[in-house]
Amino acid sequence: METFFEFFSFSDASIISVTVGAILLTASSAVVGTFTFLKKKALVGDAVAHSVLPGICMAFIISGNKNPLVLIIGAFITGWLSLVIIDGITKKSKIKEDSAIALILSVFFGIGILMLTYIQHNGNAAQTGLDSFLFGKAAALVGNDVITFGVVAVILMLTVTLFFKELKLISFDSNFAKALGIPVKGIDLLLTTLTVLAVVTGIQAVGVILMAAMLITPAAAARFWTDDVKRMTILAAFLGAIAGLIGAYVSYAAPAMPTGPWIVLIISVIALISFFFAPKKGVVSRLYEQRKMQHSMMDENLLKSLYHLGETDNDLFKGRSLNEILSKRYFPKKKLKETLTRLKRQGFLNSDNASWSFTEIGKQKGQRVVKLHRLWELYLSKYMHIASDHVHDDAETIEHIISPEVEAELERLLEYPEQDPHDEKIPY
Repeated sequence: METFFEFFSFSDASIISVTVGAILLTASSAVVGTFTFLKKKALVGDAVAHSVLPGICMAFIISGNKNPLVLIIGAFITGWLSLVIIDGITKKSKIKEDSAIALILSVFFGIGILMLTYIQHNGNAAQTGLDSFLFGKAAALVGNDVITFGVVAVILMLTVTLFFKELKLISFDSNFAKALGIPVKGIDLLLTTLTVLAVVTGIQAVGVILMAAMLITPAAAARFWTDDVKRMTILAAFLGAIAGLIGAYVSYAAPAMPTGPWIVLIISVIALISFFFAPKKGVVSRLYEQRKMQHSMMDENLLKSLYHLGETDNDLFKGRSLNEILSKRYFPKKKLKETLTRLKRQGFLNSDNASWSFTEIGKQKGQRVVKLHRLWELYLSKYMHIASDHVHDDAETIEHIISPEVEAELERLLEYPEQDPHDEKIPY
């Protein structure tokens, strides 16, 4: 606990540098990564991350020092060049984009490793720590680094804000954007530039190898929580910032723990939590909704069967035994008993001496399901010209998802019919 309070008191300048630098890098990368993710170009970040190494090495060889601005410029040149080459290979040959990315990624990274090896053996003492770009070393960030990264982060976020509408459009439908007069090629080039800039600034925190995860993972996590692009972008930046903050804290609390890998690990855990527990889109939520839908369909099918039995002997409220219900429609016995109990609990059925009968609201619900089934059969027969003996199965499915609005439209369109294609009465 003492370490916690020491860290968040921000009394040490090195703590401030590392924390602010990590937050700026992760948040700005996540903002740009949102649009890379939406354009389904997740591998592009990986290609750029591996392609910047020769640029870093070349910048060091030319300048003779590890000035972050100089290294960023070198990394930017080779990173941007790699994307131009990938685009050219994809457009002018039969090689697909994923193959082109794998090819350029490995070639550029191989050249970078060769150059790094050369630098390490040429006797220049200034090269110490240059290999940290492979795995990242956020704990080594100093005040000047933070200023540089802060400027880049502001540029990235401001550019995304100014061109948000255009970036959103080309991420979903480039043809529609072109029809609106938006310079799609120019905006694509802008996104490419922003992606490269985000990667080359982020590699000092998480390294060449892990940078692609930092670019894409926050956006992937945010996607589970919202369908709105603006909210997704803000949430991705927030999740990235949280990962940066916690990663910085872990490396402070346990100095042997590297900051970059911990940042990636934390954002990956956040993504996994989102994958499983996000409302509506999470696995658990979707399983719950699926189970809820299965119960609803079982309930309605059972109520419909009871209504059919009532139609047969003209007594809708007569008690029915399990065997009578099964004679009308097959249900697994265990599920049938569970459903009957659930419907009784919900107030749709009464039970007495192993017989089950409608309550008033149960009868109304069963009647509506029968009505929707027969209306849809008539619609398919009358407007879709499907033979009456081929409409039952489709109606058996659609009856469970027809909304009150569609129900009203069917009634109006069919002019409140009295009978379905099988000459059975449509109840109102």
